[in-house]
Amino acid sequence: MDAAHLRLLRELADRGSVAAVAAALHVSPSAVSQQIAALQSRVPVPLTTRHGRVLALTAAGEALAAAGARVDAALVEAREAVGAFLDDDGRVVGVSAFHSAGLALFGPLLRELADRPAVRLTDADVAHRDFPGLTADHDIVIAHRLAHDPEWPRDRVVVTPLLVEPLAIALPAAHPLARRGKIVAADLADEEWVSVHEGFPLAGVLSHLAARVGRPLRIAHRVNEFSVTAEIVRAGAAVAVFPGTTSASFDRDGVVLRPLADVDLVRHVDALSRPDALAHAAVRRVLSALRSVAGAASAAAGAVPPEGSPAAGASRGDRDGVER
Repeated sequence: MDAAHLRLLRELADRGSVAAVAAALHVSPSAVSQQIAALQSRVPVPLTTRHGRVLALTAAGEALAAAGARVDAALVEAREAVGAFLDDDGRVVGVSAFHSAGLALFGPLLRELADRPAVRLTDADVAHRDFPGLTADHDIVIAHRLAHDPEWPRDRVVVTPLLVEPLAIALPAAHPLARRGKIVAADLADEEWVSVHEGFPLAGVLSHLAARVGRPLRIAHRVNEFSVTAEIVRAGAAVAVFPGTTSASFDRDGVVLRPLADVDLVRHVDALSRPDALAHAAVRRVLSALRSVAGAASAAAGAVPPEGSPAAGASRGDRDGVER
């Protein structure tokens, strides 16, 4: 099998269509189709199937795409074995993060790296299922998921835990509940809410709370950017679910955060990468720096660091009651 053909199969798995693969690789869709057909001619089981006009991978195609990722990783490691004896080749490492993580981590990451290696930063907040696909365009993708969300597809991406972040309820400072030291889900049943858009990870929190109180919550506004949500809450128009760690980097004056006493809510913040991306020494250096700054953010906010993180050893005694 040709490694380039295997690479195309993985691109199709991550990007979802022949047209998207062709656009990313700056070739024609027919060229992509021809190369996938050439690979199919060497494999005795179907690798693709059509859903309408969309070409999708079969289970065998998914398995071969995952194997192709390991082939790419081995090839990069072989090149790095020689490259380790040379000066830095000037590779620019691409890092993508959802908005609040970028706000909290990008500045400290740049200071930690001090321009070596160089990084290219991008903000991208997508639905939970779409985060792994972003690794097609970025070396490191900072993603988030709730405790009950499906695990990341570890046959396609390498997962590095960064934060286990507590979630709290954001209230206007003048709200009667803000004067309480403890609130429960039932206290919020009649409130109007700011929610993220459907399909995004934190939307599931409000569904969980609605089930807890026994009726739907009133969603008045849908906003994905927490700094904008803070303005709505500050104005007294609604309440919201807020991340406890990454939201510390923007103005929360006039907004009070209260944890729920009867529901433990957390989200997992992880770094996703293709195996072959991590075979590059520059990418590994950036990931190590990212783990360091995420550990510092956890410690500063009193959050729970994930297993194996730089701050994990210092906080093992503080994890009781946190939903993992």
